[in-house]
Amino acid sequence: MFFFLPDKHVLAMATVRILSSMIELTAAILMLKLNRVEAALKINATLAFVGPTVMLTVMALGLWGLAGKISPVKMLTIILGVGLIFYGVRR
Repeated sequence: MFFFLPDKHVLAMATVRILSSMIELTAAILMLKLNRVEAALKINATLAFVGPTVMLTVMALGLWGLAGKISPVKMLTIILGVGLIFYGVRR
């Protein structure tokens, strides 16, 4: 195996991202199988919920891993940055 054993938080973050990519690939295959625009739009709408959920989960895992390693001011800055991302993309 060419990978070393990663930090448990990094492993969890990567696992969530791998799961997310499997969901995306399954959705794409399902769209092709159903071959209807209406069904593809419904699947895509579901994926619109999955994306932000995955991002928040991965960010939470990362912040959990950093909790004891960085100052509270830096932690607050990161949390505010994530909040600004969601504020900036809202409709």
